[in-house]
Amino acid sequence: MVKIFIVDDDQSLQRLYVLILKEAGFEIIDTAFNGKVAVEKFLSFEQRPDIILMDHRMPIKNGLDAMTEILRIDGRGKIIFASADISIRQKALSLGACEFLDKPFNMGKLLKTIQKVIKEKIIEH
Repeated sequence: MVKIFIVDDDQSLQRLYVLILKEAGFEIIDTAFNGKVAVEKFLSFEQRPDIILMDHRMPIKNGLDAMTEILRIDGRGKIIFASADISIRQKALSLGACEFLDKPFNMGKLLKTIQKVIKEKIIEH
């Protein structure tokens, strides 16, 4: 089962992601409300997530900084960046995000993006 880690400071959006992704057959291994907690949790995982869904604007540590740290810990991490701030799209992709979703997006687009990343990950192995 594909394991997903959700990082977003919007609790209602986090709950929606969890509901939709579980319904689609994914395992949500954890959630975090800011980048600092995301990095701490990532370090503590016995089994790393297959995909991280990462928001940008969050308190304490933003998504770009958290993603950079996580990829330094494990360069094979697959991070789907999700943000309403499209001005950071290129920076997120150049720093290592494998996909960028412009908020707001529909859940169908999220599921298609996750499937695309899973296929790419299988091809890499």
